[in-house]
Amino acid sequence: MMTNFKPTCDLQALKARAKLYQQIRQFFEQRDVLEVETPILSQAGVTDVHLASIQAQRHLQGKKLTHYLQTSPEFAMKRLLASGSGAIYQICKVFRDDEHGRKHNSEFTMLEWYRPHFSLKDLMFEVTDLLNVVLAERFGDVRPTVLSYKHAFIDRLDLNPLKATLSELKDAAHRVGLNLDLGDDRLAYIDLLFSHMVEPSLGFDTPVFLTDFPPELASLAKTKIDEDGELVAARFELYIEGLELANAYDELIDAAVLRSRFQADNAEREKLGLHVMPVDEYLLTALPNMSECAGIALGIDRLLMVVMNQMKLEKVITFPADVS
Repeated sequence: MMTNFKPTCDLQALKARAKLYQQIRQFFEQRDVLEVETPILSQAGVTDVHLASIQAQRHLQGKKLTHYLQTSPEFAMKRLLASGSGAIYQICKVFRDDEHGRKHNSEFTMLEWYRPHFSLKDLMFEVTDLLNVVLAERFGDVRPTVLSYKHAFIDRLDLNPLKATLSELKDAAHRVGLNLDLGDDRLAYIDLLFSHMVEPSLGFDTPVFLTDFPPELASLAKTKIDEDGELVAARFELYIEGLELANAYDELIDAAVLRSRFQADNAEREKLGLHVMPVDEYLLTALPNMSECAGIALGIDRLLMVVMNQMKLEKVITFPADVS
């Protein structure tokens, strides 16, 4: 018989979450950004090889269908943008299968917002303004620094991930004691080195906006040429105390390019024996009507960890997946 019915967080965390939601809503109301709500179930899912969607069965007009719980409200929100919504934000539940640990739960809360005609630099300024509202009691004045993915690698490992060969990446992994055999997957070695050697050091002196990712990690972002003439993804992530809090894109609005990325993802999924995901044709149809835009997804639960100076996600959520 299960006897531990109590939440893993305390009353202080519940009150801190309620305050955080109030601060966020007031922040966007003052900036005339509209709060929206979109479905959490969709007939299409994310194709990203590194994200696992949770499937759900439901009936539509008597027909049993497999749909997917959202890993992000991105696709639906972009359909709103393409329909003329203007700047929008959403606080919602998102789901990623088989994610559980100190800073993961398969169900978590996301703040996502989109700013038509904003550059990534504009968005960084707005994120900084938000941080100075919600983190003022803990940190006072927050002044993030900007660091490129490439230079973070060079500073920590003396290696440029945009140019490094597979052999050089393997040697670097072995040099720091990461003796995993990842075959010939160059990107997997980059991710291994980043997650173990670079990411844990980010954002301790001040929050860090990590920019200009390898082009293979563009996902739904545009690509561009950096100051050294190298192709990079036009995106940034926010780090505080080694914790990734947010992921932002200069949004790709070329439907043909995005379709090719979805197809490439699914080809890789098939190669790896993963479920091939249905592509969101509604999104691809909508994109030509969407303005140039910057968008960002921020993890509310992780932000609350920083607000409360907690090390474990379970301390800021009520019932993690293993006790819900």
